[in-house]
Amino acid sequence: MDKIKVGLIGTGNISAIYLQNGSKFDAMEIVACADLDVERAKAKGAENGIRGCSVDELLADPEIQMIINLTIPAAHASVCMQALEAGKHVYVEKPLAVTREEGQQVLELAKRKGLRVGSAPDTFLGGGIQTAIKLVEDGAIGTPIGATAFMLSGGHESWHPAPEFYYQQGGGPMFDMGPYYLTALIALLGPITRVTGSARISYAERTITSQPKHGQTIKVETPTHIAGVIDFAAGPIGTLLTSFDVKGGTQLPRIELYGSAGTLVVPDPNDFGGVIQLQQAGSREWTDIPLTHGYAVNARGVGAADMAKAIQSGRKHRANGELAYHVLEAMHGFHDASAQGVHYIMKSTCEKPVPLPLGLSDFTLD
Repeated sequence: MDKIKVGLIGTGNISAIYLQNGSKFDAMEIVACADLDVERAKAKGAENGIRGCSVDELLADPEIQMIINLTIPAAHASVCMQALEAGKHVYVEKPLAVTREEGQQVLELAKRKGLRVGSAPDTFLGGGIQTAIKLVEDGAIGTPIGATAFMLSGGHESWHPAPEFYYQQGGGPMFDMGPYYLTALIALLGPITRVTGSARISYAERTITSQPKHGQTIKVETPTHIAGVIDFAAGPIGTLLTSFDVKGGTQLPRIELYGSAGTLVVPDPNDFGGVIQLQQAGSREWTDIPLTHGYAVNARGVGAADMAKAIQSGRKHRANGELAYHVLEAMHGFHDASAQGVHYIMKSTCEKPVPLPLGLSDFTLD
């Protein structure tokens, strides 16, 4: 079967790994890239042996069936809708959109057009999280009871060349890193019914210490320290702590799951591999668990490739729009719960993504 022809929009830093991995998959081939800065798109295309062009040219190309949208978060929804209006399936970097309303508009347009929407993160398809999913489904920890998840850092102004957008609406630790953690937790435990939490802006301004904007200040417009509680439909209760305000480091794990028969240490959901440890009831020893699945190195693009494979076969893709919208709603829910002093009741739901099968060859999905 011919590969799905893909065009990439947005040739910033994250595009490099998509272009490196993209055409290795058996289901898709990236044939062109575009950017508002057409010269940058042409340069990136030349580096990768593909065509670089304007966004309008890319969307008008009848050969291209699917778009990978790597623009900044504020442009995610508008570019997705442009792609859908042009008759293209679209896979977007996280988050799906900045607002719930925009996210709904993207999904509704896709439904009307009979097209697919997919969204990062796809790290939950990596060997680390997929192995953890298999352990949970095989009963290694018994009945899941709870989960903890932690993403703590000092913020991006010390290293990122343009960190301003991390402190604007649609940024902050919840919207920057929350998608990795929430997507992994949903893949492990299923959809969410309600959330609550407390959120604050710890510093009204941040000073950039990276180059080239060293010394400039950023007005902070979004919470930078959020402590949340999650009720999963299947019964477990989770806690999620995200922060850009931790200046002295941390020794907390990334994710732990607790069950009636044991505890599972789950690797960093921002990565594809990692170390998994299991301690079962009655034991005081931690056991390192070997990975059962592939995609344990940086496999960004596997979610888009899975969507391309699903377009070919007709099955549901795993990193789908419903999952991404559920995550988007939950992230807003933490902020709303804090601002209003309530539990936020989720209005959306999603299916727990089907795990990848064992024994896949490299760069295949079925």
